[in-house]
Amino acid sequence: MEYDLLGWPPDGPKLRLDYQRFSYAGKFVMSNTGKAVARDDAETERTRGESDAPIVAAVAFNEDRTDAGTLWLRYVTVDRERRGDGIAPSLLRFVRDRALERGYDRLRIAVNNPFAYEALYRSGFEYTGETTGIAELVLEHPAAGEGEYDAAKRYQAGLEEFRDRDLSAEEEAFLEARRGSDPPDPESHDT
Repeated sequence: MEYDLLGWPPDGPKLRLDYQRFSYAGKFVMSNTGKAVARDDAETERTRGESDAPIVAAVAFNEDRTDAGTLWLRYVTVDRERRGDGIAPSLLRFVRDRALERGYDRLRIAVNNPFAYEALYRSGFEYTGETTGIAELVLEHPAAGEGEYDAAKRYQAGLEEFRDRDLSAEEEAFLEARRGSDPPDPESHDT
């Protein structure tokens, strides 16, 4: 997999993604967000031999309006055919590392499903205990562990937020498999 930072906010490039393959495709044509992508270089060599590998995942981000030291990851999308391959956590780690190198103190993201929640944990983010006005859970890096901090309890608290929702059978099974477990190790690159 090849990872590429295409630009930082507010002058990020427009990115046209196939709306049938990528969720939130329309959000990537906005030019005021930074963007990064994951490309499948092996797929290109095998099928087309082109120099530009096909995009299999993308993330859009912008600075917090009130805190220039905070970068918000706004949209993360993975090609429908490649979901579950561990691409999102790797791309998120790539963006996280570039943002920290650039001088951002904190990265935040709001997620609306347990699969995204898990991908963010695999990228070194943790649930803050906050939700947005549209019931998304807010995660951040670095973790804001303070006082009687218990990482497993915080991880489970976020999963519990999802359990109280109307879920697909796949989401219910995913959550049940994680009941009582510790958070995934962000240093592990397993899917």
